[in-house]
Formats: sequence, C-alpha cells, structure tokens
Amino acid sequence: MMITKLSRNFRLLSAGAALSLLMMTAPSAFAEAPKDTLVEGVAIDDIITMDPGEAFEFSTAEVTSNTYSLLVRLDLNDTSKVKGDVAESWSVSDDGLTYTFKLKPGLKFASGNPVTAEDVAWSFERAVKLDKSPAFILTQFGLTGDNVTEKAKAADANTFVFTVDKAYAPSFVLNCLTATVASVVDKKLVLEHVKAITPDAEHKYDNDFGNEWLKTGYAGSGAFKLREWRANEVVVLERNDNYYGDKPKLNRVIYRYMKESSAQRLALEAGDIDIARNLEPGDIDAVSKNADLATTSAPKGTIYYVSLNNKNENLKKPEVQEAFKYLVDYDAIGATLIKGIGEIHQTFLPEGQLGALNENPYKLDVAKAKELLAKAGVPDGFSVTMDVRNTQPVTGIAESMQQTLAQAGVKLEIIPGDGKQTLTKYRARTHDIYIGNWGSDYFDPNSNADTFTSNPDNSDAGTVKTLAWRNAWESPELDKQAKAALLERDGEKRAAMYEDIQRKFLADSPFVIIFQQTEVAGYRKNLKDFKLGPSFDTNFVGPIAKE
Repeated sequence: MMITKLSRNFRLLSAGAALSLLMMTAPSAFAEAPKDTLVEGVAIDDIITMDPGEAFEFSTAEVTSNTYSLLVRLDLNDTSKVKGDVAESWSVSDDGLTYTFKLKPGLKFASGNPVTAEDVAWSFERAVKLDKSPAFILTQFGLTGDNVTEKAKAADANTFVFTVDKAYAPSFVLNCLTATVASVVDKKLVLEHVKAITPDAEHKYDNDFGNEWLKTGYAGSGAFKLREWRANEVVVLERNDNYYGDKPKLNRVIYRYMKESSAQRLALEAGDIDIARNLEPGDIDAVSKNADLATTSAPKGTIYYVSLNNKNENLKKPEVQEAFKYLVDYDAIGATLIKGIGEIHQTFLPEGQLGALNENPYKLDVAKAKELLAKAGVPDGFSVTMDVRNTQPVTGIAESMQQTLAQAGVKLEIIPGDGKQTLTKYRARTHDIYIGNWGSDYFDPNSNADTFTSNPDNSDAGTVKTLAWRNAWESPELDKQAKAALLERDGEKRAAMYEDIQRKFLADSPFVIIFQQTEVAGYRKNLKDFKLGPSFDTNFVGPIAKE
C-alpha cells in the first residue's frame, strides 16, 4: 500500500494537534484550520506516486512543484519565457546542441545536503534509466540509458551541461525542462534508500534508483517538504527552512481529500478548510454570494477529452470515430456542466499556446451520426464501456453522452472508479472508451502535438506511451508534420503548421475533445496572495498568508 506513517519527530506540538484534528476518520468531522496552516479541500485520488521521475498525474505535479526545484521554471509574468530556478544563468552553443547552466551558489536540499550540478546530472540519469511514463520528455532529445551520463553531466560543482541531438528551438528545450520529470533530487539522500534488483528482461539495471522509497519519500529542495501522503486521504507539506527563495508565509499546507463539491463548499463556509478546489457551477454561485468567501479563476492549459481505443474493432472504424463527435451535446454541456469552469474547445492545443486553433466544427447531430454508423456497418449500433473517474464534471459528461449515444443505438455502460483505477486501466490499454483530462507537460505546442499524434511502437511493449499509444492509434503523417513543426524556428510558420495538424486531427482521429478548463477555486477572505497559475503545476502555495 502507498501509505506513509506520520513522522515521529514532527517537531511542533501545534502541528501535531492540528493534524490530529484535521485527519479525523469521520468524513463529516472537521476542525477549524489553524492560523499557521493552509487547508485545501481537493480531489487527490489520482495520486499514484510521489516520485518526480515517475509521477504523471495532475495532483502530484502540483505537490511536486511546491516541494522540488527545477533548473528553470515558467515565468508567470510572461508565459512565453522561462526564468531560472536553481539555474542562475544559461547559454546555448552556436550549433544549438549544447546548453550550459550555471547554478546559483550555496543552495541546499531540505536534508541540508548541497545542491550541485552532480545532483542535476544524476536526476536526469535517474529519470532516463527508470524509463517511467514521463521519461519521454527527456529521451526525446536523444538521451538513452547508455549515453545519458555523457549527454547530461556536471562540468564542475556549479555547471551542468546538457547536449541534445538536434538544433531545436531553444524555447522548446527550456520549456521541457520545466516539467516535473526534470525535478532535481538529492542524490546522496536517495542513494541511501536504493533497493538492489537482479537485472532481467524487465529490469535493465541492478537497482531501482530509489523508486520504491520515493513513491512516498521526499528528496527535494523546494519551498515546502513532503511530510506525508495517505492515499485518498491527505497530503501534508511542511515549510522547508533551507529553501533558497522567498520563504513560505505558513508553516504547513494540508491537501485534504474531498471528492464532493457540496462537501467542499460546506467545509469552506464553516471555516474548516481555507480553499475549495473542485467546485461545481451551483456551488461556485453559492460561494460568490457569501460575504466571508471569494472566488478566483484562471484559464488553464488543460483539455477534457474522450478517447476511443482502436483495439476495439468497432471503435477503430473512422466512421464510428466521426459519429461519436456528432453524439456529444456540446451546447448543453457548456451551458450546465462546465458553466464557469470551462469553455467548449474541440482541438488539442489549448487557447493561449502557439498555433491553437479556435474552431469548433462539431454539434450534436444524431441523424448525421446514424448515417456514419450505417456506413461503418453498424446501423443498429453496438455496446461499449467507458471508464469514468468519480468526479465532476466528467461523470456528468459521461452520463450526457450515454443518453445521446443511445439515440443512435450505441449502448454505453459507464464503469466508475477513482483516479488511480481509471488511469491504471487506461495506461494498460485495456479500456474501450476513456474520459479524462490532459494538461501540457510544458508550455510549448509540441507537448500536446506529440502526445496526440506520435506512436512509434504500437505494440503493448511500446515504451513511448503517448495518448496515441494508449488508444492504439497510429498516424505517421501527422507525426511527421509535428516533428517538422518542432524544428521550425519562425514563429508564424510554426503556428501555421500546428493549425494544419489540428484540422486534420479533428477530421480523422479517435479523440473527441470537448472543452478547455477554467480552473475556479473558492477561498476564505482572510487569505492573502492566493492565485491560480496558468498550468496544473503552477499553483504555488508559498506566497499565501492568513490574517
């Protein structure tokens, strides 16, 4: 089980008292949030691991962004740029292949160990050799287990050198290094927790690089340190006094698992939590009318989609895929289920990114869908299942589609589950239909273009586990176009290339993209400097204070 024990040397008595109250087992039992503690009500059932070399979930990325450092981060004042994190400066060679980073001097991990270029290099090596889901963000630059120690290395204690295989646009390379998988881990500390492994067909190396320990452990240098994660219950962060940046205003942050929007709203109204993160439209309205509360929102680079697994003989037919795009009641979903928390958006690049296409050609058209199903040889429809996480608005969208699909004779069985269950099945390619969301791993159009079009090995043993791979879909031509766009340095030409890719993708793909998220949160007015970022990993809790 992925459960940790609360640290026995949890130093502050007030912290222990607060936690003992806040973690009461009865779901309806709450305690007023302490003045030195931020408590967020949030659905965190998607967390599978806390290892930044393995984690690939929204909730984990938010925790990791507050607990680990990176070479560079997205500049929230200008998202077309990055700014230094542990890197003080960087340069790119004339041939565009070598990136040299100078680290800020005197930095420390939470453990007290110094942050060095060797830690950065080993973090890259570790992520590549672990070869978990997010490793492709680094391996796409030509890194392999055999060459990573030469391609990503420390020139000296404060100089990290990264060599890529092609002269990519520098903005693309730097944006990739803002992804969770590029987090800097404490090499010395992790090596104390390495588990020996006998190499075999499944394990190329003789150790697990601390993966088992880091599933629940912590080895970072961010503003906060991870104290505890209990699956589907709580995540506890404590201020890292060794942090080199602006010190957090509060001593700790507690993410309390709360699935229901109404429960979050009631807890927020009672003062039991400070922030409610998964409010549905009706509860948002109620919060906005409460004098003690306020709401804030931010457009998010996150899109919600339905995907059809091409392993299913019916779902792999192009006519069936197009029919499904006509069997979504976009207008009703936009007016009710996502009112205030999203906008209908049918292409894979979210608004705000280079080349994003603002075209929504599909509407509910049952007659058109029936024609397409007849053309596909299934005029009477068929039966199929959909894996659905037990949260809104995806549950509501699934139920809406169940009704509209039935009008064309398609019988949809909804299979509910928590985030871990649905993701695990999806990643194993054993689903029929999956409904979920996707946020860009880095703020560049290639992040989404690559995952929605690239599938170099469609076998179950394939190691590049993009969304195209998860749905057993291959489109060599779109993949080729996306690879070409990646190397185009002229911004206008590059944007036009992505627009063309999206139009072709809209017409011929097993993805039904429905909307782009607007993240909304309710909060108590005694909070200061609470903001939502433009991406799932830029919701920073360090600046927040309480009056």
